[in-house]
Amino acid sequence: MKAYRKNPVGAHYGLADWLLQRLTAVVMAVYTVVMVACLLMHAPQGHAEWKALFSGAFLRLATMVFFAALAYHAWIGMRDILMDYVHATSLRLTSEVVVGLVLITYVVWAAAILWGP
Repeated sequence: MKAYRKNPVGAHYGLADWLLQRLTAVVMAVYTVVMVACLLMHAPQGHAEWKALFSGAFLRLATMVFFAALAYHAWIGMRDILMDYVHATSLRLTSEVVVGLVLITYVVWAAAILWGP
């Protein structure tokens, strides 16, 4: 009989990553439903109304949580795709670093938009 062992290399991180992928999806779905309801009740017509909509701390924080969940969700998915399909270690590592930096940049950019002048 062949002995099976856990493979430490690859995109098989197990239950924790699977749960985090689903949790981030739920966070994004709830935010989307809340935002659609909010926009259906009061659709902003101009820049001033959009700015007023996001002036409250709760919506800003909820939007930041959404973007953080989106970035982490994308990170898990892209990491798994890269680990499954890019076999050259140096190319995979470079791709993961680029993806990570882009996602971090997007989260910082979202924060700058939400809390900027």
